[in-house]
Amino acid sequence: MPHHILARAALAAGLIAASASCLDAQAQQAQPPSPPKATVPEIGPSDPKLRMVALSGGKRLHLLPATLETTQWGWFDNAQPPVLRVNSGDSVMIETMMHSHNQVVPGATIDQIKKLRTDHPGRGPHTVTGPIYVEEAEPGDVLKVRMNKIVPRAYATNFNVPGMFGQFPKEYQDGQVKYLYLDWDSKTTDFLPGVRVPLRPFPGTIGVARKEPGRYSTVPPGEYAGNMDIRDFTEGTTLYVPVHVKGALLWTGDSHAAQGNGEVNLTAIETAYRELNVTIEVIKGQPIDFPRIETRTSWITMGFDQDLNKAFDQARAQTIKLLSEQRKASNDEASALMVKLSDCRVSQVVNIKKGVHCLSPKRTNGKEDMERPTAETKTHYVQHAKDADLNKAMDTASMAMIKWLESKKKIARLDAYGLASVAMDCRIGTVTDKEKNVHCLLPKSIFIAGT
Repeated sequence: MPHHILARAALAAGLIAASASCLDAQAQQAQPPSPPKATVPEIGPSDPKLRMVALSGGKRLHLLPATLETTQWGWFDNAQPPVLRVNSGDSVMIETMMHSHNQVVPGATIDQIKKLRTDHPGRGPHTVTGPIYVEEAEPGDVLKVRMNKIVPRAYATNFNVPGMFGQFPKEYQDGQVKYLYLDWDSKTTDFLPGVRVPLRPFPGTIGVARKEPGRYSTVPPGEYAGNMDIRDFTEGTTLYVPVHVKGALLWTGDSHAAQGNGEVNLTAIETAYRELNVTIEVIKGQPIDFPRIETRTSWITMGFDQDLNKAFDQARAQTIKLLSEQRKASNDEASALMVKLSDCRVSQVVNIKKGVHCLSPKRTNGKEDMERPTAETKTHYVQHAKDADLNKAMDTASMAMIKWLESKKKIARLDAYGLASVAMDCRIGTVTDKEKNVHCLLPKSIFIAGT
């Protein structure tokens, strides 16, 4: 090849190489190198002895922070090693996380929240702290868990996952997430401008290990308690739950700041707790077959099933059993007493197993709130429905309230769905073989005058 052609080829190759080098430099400037990955030093396991503080009177208080070591995301397993061991009579200060190991926090979008569910099928969204092993607890005992103090974080969320879950997934194919500020001084949150919801925090999920081995979703409640979503289970109340495995193994999470009876869009005012302070005791020789809750004035019995009719039947059977024991009454007498004295409400309809809970007065001359209006009252907006099927009656009454909020209060459809979920109170009225009644109430007090 002639010398001048070789020279031109060499010059062209040099220009190409220089141009590529320049482009590489520009690309490096446009895309700076990724920072090195953070590493966690290997410091060994924590010392459980450093989770206990001594109190006056010889009592012990255990401190249980919510960390990746002390929590599980979305499942219970009776083979899970305990993160804390306590004695009967001890108290525990439990900290909890937000859903999905603290990934549902202000800034997370509804698409991201949906992905956290679809990428992990079979797992619940709840982050649960535990399990706590109670030394004296054996199968057949009862675990008594008293809610001493509940202090939530300063923020919360309410969301419905588009086209999935909730009472009306087909009607709400579009999703929404809202983040809320919890004003703990006033114990309220502004759900919307002009709509202020009172805060009554309670653990949506608290329970012991199931008797069955294996890993189970945190979503459905059962004889082990779990995701009961009973909004009356607030500070000062006590849970009694049958023990199924040695040590009981107690978890809690799904921390709520407030919730409506029904929880129709899937979520309450979901938060995490800076402190859930409980006292745990073991009761021997007084077995029960299903959880009960004691309030200052009432006993709460409950039922869970995919069919709301069957959930009510179970709650009714548990209520009759309670009244028979406490009032030395026959089944027929207790059944008649329940109709006159007890107050049954729809706890939730969104946890695979729907829930009904019934309040019965402790005092022999007491009576629960039996108000079941069919039209607006001085204090509440009301929607009422009746049907032979309790599921359909609940669907009709609750949807009527959502649509009423849209048309009369001019609230956007997804906001109306969310507001019904966090503030509506769905009560079960007269129940016969041919007719079931549901009365959904919304307090007028949540609407701030002049806004």
